[in-house]
Amino acid sequence: MHRELLFSKLNQYQSFDVHERSMQERILEFIKENINCFERSLLIGHITASALIINKQKTHTLMTHHQKLGKWLQLGGHSDGDPDTLNVALREALEESGLKAIEPISEDIFDVDVHEIPARKNEPAHFHYDIRFLFEADDAEKLIITNESNDLRWIPLDRMEEYTTEESVMRMVRKILHR
Repeated sequence: MHRELLFSKLNQYQSFDVHERSMQERILEFIKENINCFERSLLIGHITASALIINKQKTHTLMTHHQKLGKWLQLGGHSDGDPDTLNVALREALEESGLKAIEPISEDIFDVDVHEIPARKNEPAHFHYDIRFLFEADDAEKLIITNESNDLRWIPLDRMEEYTTEESVMRMVRKILHR
């Protein structure tokens, strides 16, 4: 029962390209096969949710330099049992940015991605089945860097490649620039 909302959203989602479509299909299969897909304790992988936050002028996006991965990425994190991925993305964005007002541009999925997380001392390598949503916030609001980040920064969309070459991030940027 708890997987129905995500099944519905994923089945309605229109992928941006063939690569994203294949990830969408992988996520649907993963959810179908794993009743506990929202639990971090599922060591093969789990559902995560991310927030791509853009400013009101739609010229910049808020990125974190992820402390463990050492990369510029969108904010996000583990579902920890919560099947409402939009809620998870919002919760993580608020926790990781210090922003007080973040609004979803839509409740629909904005992007999906499957990526491998390297093994660490207490956990094996596993996959994050990431459901991403688009949000908007005031880029003048004060940011608070948490212990999960080395840095937080509003990055101009048209200069993102100076910060990252991660295809999943660049795909989201292309989606915004071509809206």
